[in-house]
Amino acid sequence: MDRENGPRVPARFPGENDATAEPGVPAQRTRRTTDTTGGRRGTGADGAVDTARTGPPPAGAGLRFGVLGPVRAWRDDEPVPTGSPQQRALLAALLLRGGRTATAAELIDALWGEEPPSQALAAVRTYASRLRKALGPQVLVSESGGYALRTTALDVTTAQELAAEAEKLRAGGDRTAARARLAEALDLWDGEVLASVPGPHAETQRTRLEEWRLTLLESRLDIDLEIGAHAEAVSELTSLTAAHPLRERLRELLMLALYRGGRQAEALAVYADTRRLLADELGVDPTPELSRLQQRILRADSELARPVEEPAPAAAPVARPAQLPATVPDFTGRTSFVRELGALLSSAEGSVMAVSALAGIGGVGKTTLAVHVAHEARPHFPDGQLYVDLQGAGSRAVAPETVLGSFLRALGVPDTAVPDSLDDRAALYRSTLDGRRVLVLLDNARDAAQIRPLLPGTAGCAALVTSRIRMVDLAGAHLVDLDVMSPEEALQLFTRIVGKERVQSEREAALDVVAACGFLPLAIRIAASRLAARRTWTVSVLAAKLADERRRLDELQAGDLAVKATFELGYGQLEPAQARAFRLLGLADGPDVSLAAAAAVLDLPPRDTEDLLEALVDTSLVESAAPGRYRYHDLVRLYARACADRDEQPPSEKEAALSRLLDFYLSTAARVYAIERPGDRLVDHLEATAYEGLAFTDRHEAQDWLYAEANCLLATVRQSASSPSTLRRGVDLLWASLDLAESGTNSKEYEAVATVLREAAGTAGDVRAEGRAALTLAYVQHVSGRFDEADGHAHESMDLASATGDDLPLCWAANALGIMALYQGRNADGERFLAQATASFRACDDAAGEASALCNLSRIHLAMGQTDIAVELARRGTDMYDAMGHALKGANGRYALGLALTQSGRLAEATARLSEALGVFRDSRQRLWEGMSLFRIAEVDIAAHRYAQAASNAETALVVLRGVGGEWRRGQVLVVLGRALSGIGQHGRAQVCWKEALGIFADLGSPEESEVRALLLETAAA
Repeated sequence: MDRENGPRVPARFPGENDATAEPGVPAQRTRRTTDTTGGRRGTGADGAVDTARTGPPPAGAGLRFGVLGPVRAWRDDEPVPTGSPQQRALLAALLLRGGRTATAAELIDALWGEEPPSQALAAVRTYASRLRKALGPQVLVSESGGYALRTTALDVTTAQELAAEAEKLRAGGDRTAARARLAEALDLWDGEVLASVPGPHAETQRTRLEEWRLTLLESRLDIDLEIGAHAEAVSELTSLTAAHPLRERLRELLMLALYRGGRQAEALAVYADTRRLLADELGVDPTPELSRLQQRILRADSELARPVEEPAPAAAPVARPAQLPATVPDFTGRTSFVRELGALLSSAEGSVMAVSALAGIGGVGKTTLAVHVAHEARPHFPDGQLYVDLQGAGSRAVAPETVLGSFLRALGVPDTAVPDSLDDRAALYRSTLDGRRVLVLLDNARDAAQIRPLLPGTAGCAALVTSRIRMVDLAGAHLVDLDVMSPEEALQLFTRIVGKERVQSEREAALDVVAACGFLPLAIRIAASRLAARRTWTVSVLAAKLADERRRLDELQAGDLAVKATFELGYGQLEPAQARAFRLLGLADGPDVSLAAAAAVLDLPPRDTEDLLEALVDTSLVESAAPGRYRYHDLVRLYARACADRDEQPPSEKEAALSRLLDFYLSTAARVYAIERPGDRLVDHLEATAYEGLAFTDRHEAQDWLYAEANCLLATVRQSASSPSTLRRGVDLLWASLDLAESGTNSKEYEAVATVLREAAGTAGDVRAEGRAALTLAYVQHVSGRFDEADGHAHESMDLASATGDDLPLCWAANALGIMALYQGRNADGERFLAQATASFRACDDAAGEASALCNLSRIHLAMGQTDIAVELARRGTDMYDAMGHALKGANGRYALGLALTQSGRLAEATARLSEALGVFRDSRQRLWEGMSLFRIAEVDIAAHRYAQAASNAETALVVLRGVGGEWRRGQVLVVLGRALSGIGQHGRAQVCWKEALGIFADLGSPEESEVRALLLETAAA
């Protein structure tokens, strides 16, 4: 949005300083102060502020008033009676004069207008007398034939101050703080302004204060769009435009929010709806601002797709990132490269985006050179430097979307505004960098495909890339092939680290050392640092150690082998316990390892494990990723595994270490499941574990662990597929961690791992494991809305479980087949499967499973029009969950009950049950069911003709369901959103939603396609 067209934050409501207007808000201002303890002083329960003073207490000390709602008064937080409606009208008229005197005639006019009663003067005096008695004679004073209030502690005054602060903060670029001040001001409104207060003056002020509130709200929403929260703003703006259909500024903001959310057709439909409404209601055209916005949307104006100014930092740790690793103080040689790269980077200060790619074998010094050059180039990039190790040399390179998420947060984008998909993150990243001069160092890249989304793409920025491969397919990049050091440079580096005196006396031995290192900078640096730390060694001692061909020659001849030779120098100095820890911890596939998981691998107490890990950190063989978490560089991990393979670690000990890690995750995940789902029998059917996991004190702590460990847990599950002895436990760990399938972050990896385990079980001939793995696949495919695939895997699971007599998967598979049949419109099949599931769960004494089947059976009967039976079944299932204290599954029961109550016409009950479910799902991080609950509440709103509220809930559901739920569920929500929009008169936008839903259902071959076509035909005919 153009800054000149955006509203400034209004500090005063309309009419305040208009000489022709009736008395408005007070001219006096109060000021918030901070007491010596750091708390805010003088702020009451409703946000009104008492003026901080010194000296004796003033008149009315401790009194504060509110008019942004009912007219109220408090003394030291205790309510003060304000009398009858007419008496409150007098109090309001005096409060809104800001301490100025009102004559009796003015007050009579304010209370009764042109037709006052015959005893109006006497009535005013009576009201004033009663107020004086309630408030105190020093507060309400008589002067000049009128009355005045000696107080400024009024909620309107506080709102003024907050709005003024917001205006200053926004002008200074701190939009996040400005938004917070506006939100605080808006929170002061408490229902209808001057509620139940009679008289023409109250009516005038009521209108003006409501107009001011809307203007403040527009300013807050304008800031929301500036900071990138357009998806979240759509819901609120949809509701507001329904409540204020002729307010064009709200329509303009809605169009912009939709456009920035990729919903161009809907944005244009809002304009069409607005033009039609204005013509019908007022006989006028839209404002020029709205028309210009429509034209810019039609042109796909690139400047419109983002805020004109970059958002101020919100939750980001830094506003101007400075992420470069420290440069080495003894950087040596590479003079021509430093000059060449420095010249290229400095050219980015003009009008190009510079990209340089450094290629070479591991250990050749790519990172050291890149970091050194980047530090020298910092003056050319005043807006910051970004850095990431892409870990491209290993088998688990960092995904570009993960890097973009980290970069966006470092650049000041709030976590909630970071999109889900790679393309959306890349687009926001480029937009965020536009106009900035930032250097991006992408270290250890796998290939050009990995880094393309990470390139800034804008003039003034630059990227430095290091990789083992030559990126000939990176368009426009300046390629640099980095070779080993020359003998002179290698000796110079060695000398700088070790010291001139020690090297000069043994020059030949020093040349032998650097030659043995293959002139690789990393090998030379490690060797020299080790020598420098051992004052009793001579250079000849080190040269002799490197001369042992059994330890060096093969490794130093090619590629990664040279890196292994340098690691050998550090590894050889470890104590036996440290070396064992180094080898065993390198066996795990996860991106890092927690202290608790490491203790399981090593079979040691956490304290001893931490001592070993910190010792490894000191030797630079392990990195401390965060407090209590450790990780290997990808090459170091390979070296650790090589150490474990070369007869230093018996195969039985390696297998035992990974088995303990798997036990740790399975035991802990089972406890997470149990604390989340009390009474559920799944944990009784899992494989036994020999190693204890963690225990939790509450469900939130358990949830935190599961989601924090998701990547490591899934990596361990994948690794379990390599051995028949661990396969079953891996499958059960996946089953116990099914909450991860619902997560938009982890669902894809969950499905990929489930597929690997199912295939491995089939290859190994383990029918029991194969059946359970197929069940996890059915679950995650159900979550993603791929019901045909889910149905197939549920059938497969049932067949395999039947063959092995595996009771619980039989129950779960029947339950899954029933719900799949419901989604596919096969109600008779669904009833049969769910009746089977109910009986099977009951036979297994699994009350939680039985309750689940009953709730699903309720939905089948609902689909068949048997509403009373559906309500009864859902209520029975919910009661069973409640009896077990099963909050999460109880929410599923309330969800099913809410659907049945909706169809039976008991809308108030339905809303209550669905709202209860929504709260639990939100608290449990169940995004899928949170979004579906909002969708179902929107359906209830439509049935109750609350179309604006329905649109708001449906919009919020779309935001929550991004990345989860699948296209079929998105189509369902779009249909309901279209119905809600049609209900509030936004017919063009409704048609856009239905057309998108039609495309989804047509692609899926869903029966809902005919319903949506009918809706479109109906609206077209109208």
